[in-house]
Amino acid sequence: MWSGDCTTTPDELLEAVTESAIDVLCITDHNAIAGAVELADRLPCRVVIGEELRVGSGEIIGLFLTERLPQGIGLIEAAQRIRDQGGVVYVPHPFDPMRNCLRPSDIDRLVAEDLVDGIEGRNSKTSLESLNAKAVRYGLDHDLFIGAGSDAHVPTAVGAAYLEMPDFETPRQFLDNARKGRIVGHHFDKPRPWTPRIVPSIVDPLAE
Repeated sequence: MWSGDCTTTPDELLEAVTESAIDVLCITDHNAIAGAVELADRLPCRVVIGEELRVGSGEIIGLFLTERLPQGIGLIEAAQRIRDQGGVVYVPHPFDPMRNCLRPSDIDRLVAEDLVDGIEGRNSKTSLESLNAKAVRYGLDHDLFIGAGSDAHVPTAVGAAYLEMPDFETPRQFLDNARKGRIVGHHFDKPRPWTPRIVPSIVDPLAE
């Protein structure tokens, strides 16, 4: 509900997490962290507070955030602000021309400046396996951890893809253990039947 492209309610997410048996959930709403902060104490799993931010030509994700990233900043500044918080810089759904992905030259620029930690090697809404495979190859070639995500815009998609990895306590340990992880998951982008619903508007108190 805090993300502009999603209407999943906290109760729906609670049910989805319970059914999927996810141990750790990265909540990365667009331009907001208030939902993740609120749900950290409500869900039956550990929550990693994150944000997906539009930066020029595409999007970048920050994980383990303590402060919201403001809209309107550029790619390099966004990555630096994530790192300044002790967070993890993650590139979602790369190389997919149908998505708001970073240009390959932007990803190369981040890598050249040592400002990216991981890349999504499986995104469940990326329909072409060749694109996921390209992301895996890029991650291996550039010594990045290779992640996986359900990109769940509906509750039933939660857990469609995830990274099976050793437990962690800190962002640094997360990075180390993610390199030992194993991608699990499949493509999930079923037709979404229209249903009438009213979702309360959300004002992010952390947006100021």
